Amino acid sequence: MLGGRTENIVAHKSFNFAVRSVRLVQYLNKEHKEYILSKQVLRSGTAIGALVSEAKYAQSRADFPNKLSIALKEANETCYWIRLLHETGYLDNKMNLSLKSDAEEILSLLVSITKSASPKASKSLITPNLSKG
Repeated sequence: MLGGRTENIVAHKSFNFAVRSVRLVQYLNKEHKEYILSKQVLRSGTAIGALVSEAKYAQSRADFPNKLSIALKEANETCYWIRLLHETGYLDNKMNLSLKSDAEEILSLLVSITKSASPKASKSLITPNLSKG
């Protein structure tokens, strides 16, 4: 399931982003003595790659897009923590732009993969079902 070119790219990029997330936390802990927000970015930033890796061995066809949709949510959450760290002065503009760019690239790849993996799942990722039934 994670055998195509795009999927290999997202696996590689999400692993590298996890490494960057760990290094970011080390920097925040050492340079800023920041331990609360850094734990959040560590958890969400490393979860992306872990979920992509899990999707590679999905137990069913439904499990594959499910794992990737959770990875997508984690990528979105990581973008939030990066933004918050920047707005509160923990990240300078250069670090913010670099991390944000990488996270948004992964986010875009995951959106593309989840759309092609499950048309029904991708529709619910983009717009919530607001109909009452």
